[in-house]
Amino acid sequence: MIRVLLVDDQHLIRAGLRMLCDAQPDLEVVGEADNGREAITLAARLMPDVVVMDLRMPGVDGITATSRILADRPATRVLVLTTFGDDDHLYPALTAGACGFLLKDAPPADLLDGVRRAAAGDSPFSPEVLRRLVQRAVHARAGAPRPVHGLTARERDVLDLVAEGLSNTEIADRLHIGVTTVKTHITSLMTKTSSPNRVRLALWARGA
Repeated sequence: MIRVLLVDDQHLIRAGLRMLCDAQPDLEVVGEADNGREAITLAARLMPDVVVMDLRMPGVDGITATSRILADRPATRVLVLTTFGDDDHLYPALTAGACGFLLKDAPPADLLDGVRRAAAGDSPFSPEVLRRLVQRAVHARAGAPRPVHGLTARERDVLDLVAEGLSNTEIADRLHIGVTTVKTHITSLMTKTSSPNRVRLALWARGA
């Protein structure tokens, strides 16, 4: 069972998220917070596996709360869910330690998948955010592709497409393999390259 803490200053948003999660047999909402300060307190007391974190809240914001929560419990996975996908929100959230970044207009199925992936150690991003993040990072730190050793031919193919900013579904379509297989390859690549998330993996592939 994945223990989830919901953090958002809008009651309707939290109510909708709770209904969505409560309908899943593998998710349990253990608490709700309407500001960052309360989120920090509840995270310490309830020990959730995943914190679904809004960014703009009165008082202590989501970025500060993320940093404080992870300083106390590094194993906690913080998944940002926000209306604001611009760089001024994205990069500070990642710097604070958020493992993923989803936009509030994401389909419910994508949110549920994101929570599960976050709990499993993956880094879920809305496709448009991931593509922009990877492309900008690669362009900003472009270099010759890093020599790759100890990878299978298929892992090399997946790595090249991750570096281009493609999503798991797009990689699966391009290589004519299943999405689950893509996830398995990416997990293996992150382990072999000591990359903590998908963006760092893309940068590693580019020699940055």
